[in-house]
Amino acid sequence: MADLSIAFFSLLLLFFSLFLLVFLAFIVRPRPVKVRIKNRHVFITGGSSGIGLALAQQAASEGAKVSILARNVGRLEDAKESIRLSTGRDVAIFSADVRDYNDVKKAVEEAGPIDVLVCNQGVFVAQELETQDIEEIKCMIDVNLTGTFHLIKAALPGMKKRAHRGPGSIAIMSSQAGQVGIYGYTAYSASKFGLRGLAEALQQEVIGQNIHVSLIFPPDTETPGLAEENKRRPQLTSILAASSGSMKADEVAKKTLNGLKSGNFIVPCNFEGFFLSLATSGLSPQRSFMMAFIEVISAGILRVVGLCFQWNWYGSIEKFVGERK
Repeated sequence: MADLSIAFFSLLLLFFSLFLLVFLAFIVRPRPVKVRIKNRHVFITGGSSGIGLALAQQAASEGAKVSILARNVGRLEDAKESIRLSTGRDVAIFSADVRDYNDVKKAVEEAGPIDVLVCNQGVFVAQELETQDIEEIKCMIDVNLTGTFHLIKAALPGMKKRAHRGPGSIAIMSSQAGQVGIYGYTAYSASKFGLRGLAEALQQEVIGQNIHVSLIFPPDTETPGLAEENKRRPQLTSILAASSGSMKADEVAKKTLNGLKSGNFIVPCNFEGFFLSLATSGLSPQRSFMMAFIEVISAGILRVVGLCFQWNWYGSIEKFVGERK
């Protein structure tokens, strides 16, 4: 009798799983897509160093026509030469401050119609809100969030006119701090969480023009910016953020390019990021019915795992604060 019950339960579970897979394959939206970059115009901000430079090198090596934008002309020239030496291809360079819409619009118009826009610019200063200078807070929001609005708004008219060239892409560089808030990231997380709302709404606005939005969630990345940030990062921030580790810029660039070429809305960059993406999937678009299946069946257990992480983090905070009283 027990064997029959187990067999019946197994068949019921199998039937439910198959039904769920078929159902998800029917309802997932947007539909799967492939975005080419070879012989297409890829415009990358923050392209003079770090992830942006690595992205430009990899895109150029795959045959893309690459443009990079940053503020410092000298660094842009150095980046251009570095890309030419490593790939044998020239890239166009543009100097602009993403906080200035007119500056951005002028650069985008000079660059010409864009097929793939990568909004990679960013500034990051970790500090407790109470002690952080208000100008630093405004700068992070202006560069990370408002700057992304400026870039997309400037690029959209030209991107919509290029429909005959195949699927386009807008990739937005967020952060794992844009998935979960961590001590010392109050302003930074706010600027990165905002990108998710932007990306979700934007995807609905541009899907009719065959433009596909990707949201990238890297962990700490070994860039000149991280080295500077670590000089000021609160000790407790380092303790809590250490669980996710760090990645090299070229590793994040590879994940980013692969993600946008597959049209993925959510692009995690490491193992921890994959589970964070599952735990925070919510109402985000999902093209893959298999990923949707994993999101559905793992939702409950991942909530328990998330609560365990919070238990650990708050325990670390209590211990840290207690030791300093």
